[in-house]
Amino acid sequence: MARHLITSAIPYINGIKHLGNLVGSQLPADLYARYLRARGHELLFLCATDEHGTPAELAAAKAGKPVAEYCAEMWEVQAKLAEGFRLSFDHFGRSSSDQNRKLTQHFAKVLDEQGLIREVSETQMYSKADGRFLPDRYIEGTCPNCGFDSARGDQCDNCTKQLDPVDLINPHSTISGSTDLEMRETKHLYLRQSAMKDQIEEWIDTREGWPVLTTSIAKKWLNDGDGLQDRGITRDLDWGVPVQKGDEPWPGMEGKVFYVWFDAPIEYIACAQEWVDAGKGDDWARWWRNDKGAEDVRYTQFMGKDNVPFHTLSFPVTILGSGEPWKLVDYIKSFNYLNYDGGQFSTSRGRGVFMDQALDILPADYWRWWLLSHVPETSDSEFTWESFQSGVNKDLADVLGNFASRVTKFCRSKFSEAVPEGGTPGEAEAKLIADLTAKVREYETHMEAVEIRKAAAALRAAWVLGNEYLQEVAPWSTFKTDPEQAAMQIRLALNLIRLYAVISAPFIPDASAELLTAMHAEDAGWPDDVEAALTALPAGHAFDVPEVTFRKITDTEREEWQERFAGVRT
Repeated sequence: MARHLITSAIPYINGIKHLGNLVGSQLPADLYARYLRARGHELLFLCATDEHGTPAELAAAKAGKPVAEYCAEMWEVQAKLAEGFRLSFDHFGRSSSDQNRKLTQHFAKVLDEQGLIREVSETQMYSKADGRFLPDRYIEGTCPNCGFDSARGDQCDNCTKQLDPVDLINPHSTISGSTDLEMRETKHLYLRQSAMKDQIEEWIDTREGWPVLTTSIAKKWLNDGDGLQDRGITRDLDWGVPVQKGDEPWPGMEGKVFYVWFDAPIEYIACAQEWVDAGKGDDWARWWRNDKGAEDVRYTQFMGKDNVPFHTLSFPVTILGSGEPWKLVDYIKSFNYLNYDGGQFSTSRGRGVFMDQALDILPADYWRWWLLSHVPETSDSEFTWESFQSGVNKDLADVLGNFASRVTKFCRSKFSEAVPEGGTPGEAEAKLIADLTAKVREYETHMEAVEIRKAAAALRAAWVLGNEYLQEVAPWSTFKTDPEQAAMQIRLALNLIRLYAVISAPFIPDASAELLTAMHAEDAGWPDDVEAALTALPAGHAFDVPEVTFRKITDTEREEWQERFAGVRT
């Protein structure tokens, strides 16, 4: 049985993420991890906060706090929200960790020794008032394309045009507001990605079964224009991993830090070291070093499509270029964008639902189910309040929740709070077992292929089978003429609740745990044999009638939320 390493794209530290961010990496990664654990696989599921770079400095300055203090506080916030959404990371690390600093400097040293780093002299904007070079996002001005007066030095948020700081009209420093800017020469290190183009292309061509979205983006970056370009890996910033060759200084690079997109993916490896140092594991190398056993690991990454170029090209250049036996990714599950109610989620404008707000409104399972069953796998998808209300009310409340409620309450009313005995299964039961076995196997196939929407559809279809069985055999009617036969029907239905709780747990872990507790079946295992699973609770087994598993969302609530989250976040 393969060991599985799972990572999701690490969220940036500057603020609370919205639902589009959540469903683009962390949530589907958690679904897959929970499924594999339930099937008995050994796995390591890692994530972290991405803490370096200009946005972290800007966010800290806006908050009026030292950047290290700001990042530490936001890590706590993001860790708490991850727990709130039941993201089952084995470790949630930090890219500002000592482990990542040392490992980033190590990779820089070995890449330099391999001849894959070159020094480049270039001109950048310098602020006399601030006494420093200004990275792109520290410069704002008027967009020459559309006239927007808050365009950044790298891009205009209004018209999306890519810019250079020199393109801006009346540029100024976002630190001091000074317009006393000039272009000055500075030196930076570049990773010679172009030298690795053929090796990277060959590696991508050997990946099997990757989503079309992943491979098409990688190929586009490889082959458009001049192909894979060398990329700067240092910046003139105060906050970040200091530029060194391992433990040694890097002459001419004093006061510089590594570019966030160089050190951030390395945090995946460092996070495993943090996991060990935190006392949670005992051997990180068997997950990441092929000479220590990682060749037996299947490594799956989850990310939004905007992160694909860095994970299919830049990070593999770092890994392969090092010449060391590091584990490379086996499968990259990439996602399109989740849009919000006719437009886009917007962090700056507070448009849409953010993770903290979502948990204030409803428990995590409501969001988990809708987001995962509508995950933007093959194209962009859209969150609307009408769709969310329908998904919760029809799928969770009417199909699954209502089934559990009807069965347990009927049994308590007509028998007791224990599984009843008597009766003989017939054709209806045989058909249900056959149909349910097929649906569970279909669900497993989709989950193993990381086809999330198809897996959600198969799971819902399994729930529907139980409801259709109840409608067909109508135990409430059978009870009037043949109580023993009704007892058999309810016994089967009670076992169905147990089975549903087990197979639904990757999607809705809290509700599944509550149902298993109600059925006094907390130790229930995966239904490899569906027929056997439907007799796991024997006659006389006690249960409790569960509380309302899922409540319905009212039209009034939907309208209130739609209005509340349309505007600027306070």
